[in-house]
Amino acid sequence: MRRIVRILLTRHEPPVDAGSNIKAGIGAALGMAFVGYMAMATGLPLLLAPLGATAGLLFGQPSSPLSQPVNIMGGYLIGTIVCEAAFLAFPGDWLAAAVAVGVTIVLMRGLRVTHSPAAALPILGFGRGLHGIELFMVILIGCLVLIALAMVIHNIPPKREYPHRVE
Repeated sequence: MRRIVRILLTRHEPPVDAGSNIKAGIGAALGMAFVGYMAMATGLPLLLAPLGATAGLLFGQPSSPLSQPVNIMGGYLIGTIVCEAAFLAFPGDWLAAAVAVGVTIVLMRGLRVTHSPAAALPILGFGRGLHGIELFMVILIGCLVLIALAMVIHNIPPKREYPHRVE
């Protein structure tokens, strides 16, 4: 029993210093505030749960492969396309949303652009009826705002390299 408890409670993330931790929280809050303001100003439904998860990765885990711009944009593009294909093939079928999540994950992993929040797009599309060009534009705007802010925030001390540069 002790071994099971130890396995379940073992943390795999390294400790973080308070300054980086506070900066991550402020960055995520600012990012979502910008997205929320743009939602209010444009009338677009930009405040979406997957973008909150993206902010968590961008500001909390900027060195993760899942946080890199190509993963964010590629993952969301795949999620949007799969969501729309599922809508066209199986309109209104809840099971199609579940299958679309699986297909999104397979394609993201196969193309090496995994961004886990993007796997939620088919559920979002089926649940809110947000799909097609509107879904793509909303996600595109939200991602561009968050990525741009992450590039600024991570250059404020304590600095973190973002995005990762390939040498």
